Amino acid sequence: MRIIKTLIDLILHLDEHLTTIIQNYGMWTYGLLFVIIFCETGLVFTPFLPGDSILFATGALASIGSLNIFLLFFVFFISAVAGDTVNYNIGKKIGNSLLEKPDSKLINKEYLNKAQHFYEKHGSMTIVLGRFIPIIRTFVPFVAGIGKMHYGHFIIYNVLGGFLWVTFMLGAGYFFGQLPFIKDNFSIVVIAIILISIIPAIVAFLKEKRSANKLKDDVINE
Repeated sequence: MRIIKTLIDLILHLDEHLTTIIQNYGMWTYGLLFVIIFCETGLVFTPFLPGDSILFATGALASIGSLNIFLLFFVFFISAVAGDTVNYNIGKKIGNSLLEKPDSKLINKEYLNKAQHFYEKHGSMTIVLGRFIPIIRTFVPFVAGIGKMHYGHFIIYNVLGGFLWVTFMLGAGYFFGQLPFIKDNFSIVVIAIILISIIPAIVAFLKEKRSANKLKDDVINE
């Protein structure tokens, strides 16, 4: 419970924590940011890391000169692409063996199933679309690896998705993060970013549930 409270506080006051980190660690901050984004995208047991919020918050800090926007883009883009690549290879090499273990606590099977359904529905574009959805973002490359998606095909969508995600979220923070309303209500903005990010997953879930109920009604009426 304490860990959850700490994580929530970190996310809601991310701008304040990042400012403290920058003051204490200087250039090492970029290395820490690289590790966080790499872990969120590259390791299936760390989907809870706040990737969207970090990109937005660092973009806002870059707009006032606390961080270098070009260096941030390079760090985030490389870590996002590298993370997905590692996750893909983990899924390809040991994904099936991990899934065969019913008592495995490393992988949340519910999240994995949602990512798999998302992948089956959207095909290769899932690699791009999944970048913008928390949790799904972490599991999509793993599912692609399990499905033996050709790596040459995967890397194209990986690079495209990473580029669009970093550009959009970092850019949004850079251009809008210092507006008075956003600056004064940063916690609310972070919550809004999270909610907006999961809307596609909620819509897909509701559609799936509606289709399942319709099929059930059709079977009953026959």
